[in-house]
Amino acid sequence: MSDIKKMYKTIMADNFPPEMTVSFGEQKLMYRKRTWKLDEGAGEIIEKGLRYGENPDQQAAMYELVNGNLVLAGVRFIEPGNGMVSAITEEQMLQAGKHPGKTNFTDLDNGLNILKYLMDRPAAVILKHNNPCGAAYGKTVFDAYDRANMADRIAAFGGCLVVNRAMDKRTAELANSNYLEVVAAPEYEEGTLSILSKRKNLRIIRLEKIADLAKYRDMSIVEFKALTDGGLIVQQSQRNAIRKKEDFQEAKTTYKGQEYKIERKPTEQEYDDMLFGWNVEQGITSNSVIYVKDGVTVGIGTGEQDRVGVAEIAIFKAYTKYADALCYKKFGVPYKTYELEAAQGKRDKAALQEIDDQTKKDKGGLIGSTMVSDAFFPFRDGVDVGLKEGISAIVQPGGSDRDFDAITACNEANPKVTMVFTGQRVFKH
Repeated sequence: MSDIKKMYKTIMADNFPPEMTVSFGEQKLMYRKRTWKLDEGAGEIIEKGLRYGENPDQQAAMYELVNGNLVLAGVRFIEPGNGMVSAITEEQMLQAGKHPGKTNFTDLDNGLNILKYLMDRPAAVILKHNNPCGAAYGKTVFDAYDRANMADRIAAFGGCLVVNRAMDKRTAELANSNYLEVVAAPEYEEGTLSILSKRKNLRIIRLEKIADLAKYRDMSIVEFKALTDGGLIVQQSQRNAIRKKEDFQEAKTTYKGQEYKIERKPTEQEYDDMLFGWNVEQGITSNSVIYVKDGVTVGIGTGEQDRVGVAEIAIFKAYTKYADALCYKKFGVPYKTYELEAAQGKRDKAALQEIDDQTKKDKGGLIGSTMVSDAFFPFRDGVDVGLKEGISAIVQPGGSDRDFDAITACNEANPKVTMVFTGQRVFKH
């Protein structure tokens, strides 16, 4: 049996070619493999690309688009010179710790994919396994990171943090109190790096193009999916059709000659959360349902096979993370740590019960939240899951034969719940 601990510290051999060309008929795109000369800690400079792939026994390589243009059906795809993650240099790796692995960069890339829709105010997203653990707006970068982190402290451990404004010392100190694999920002204020670099293996990346992320909203890319038989499926990347509240559609439908439509219009705060939630949804693995409130994620359900199930999972996670946040704020330790020590007689069980009671009373912070679904609800059972927790609004694509059931459920709720359609499904596999 191989030594798994040793594998994590080993740099895999890389036998991928230095260049790669993809032909689309007469059109060609040329890619160049990225490598970096980095000190792995023994004083020896090693030139290497990705450390390894999704697992430490998989070879991997990252390529940057360096030449060629692609136009399909009148759509012009992204052109060379717009590289972000694929164009990171040694100079931008302010601290590498060691050569990055595939997941470090795919998490960073998906963080940018989400943040490109959240550039109007300070925002932060923490990612693990290519999904957000927490995402939030804030009055400042510190506020945004603190809110995103407290939304799910448990999952954020070992994650990738991406912010869309310059990192300041106060935010760096808070980030440094946790364990992160990657921190990326458009810039770092004076004194910030000395704080972050106390974590020797933390990858600190300065990505100046984050400041211009909004322009990437309308840039199409080609997405490749490799099949087990060696084949490929290619598709044009998704474009978010919702940019402002006016882009949402009134939730209405006709069934057996009768018109059904939502009775309560969204408030301005609900519209704000609807936009925020739908933007975050662009970077979440489907089948997914999430809950957001006041510009921060409350519960995130990802990658499930049924919609009602993922709606329930997101609620379970909301309760779990809410209780953990209450415990950490009050006692400075995670909920599970307090629970174990209480069982050992080291802490007061009554205090733990108070946290559980408060979590139940507050319904995991879900009261007044907005429920966001990446595809329509085939039955009202998924909607009912959210209604039981006191949500006030729903965003979904619409288009189900039983949209009337979802609309009826919202109108029957007390108080009434508002709902809008996006007219767009956003599956992400």
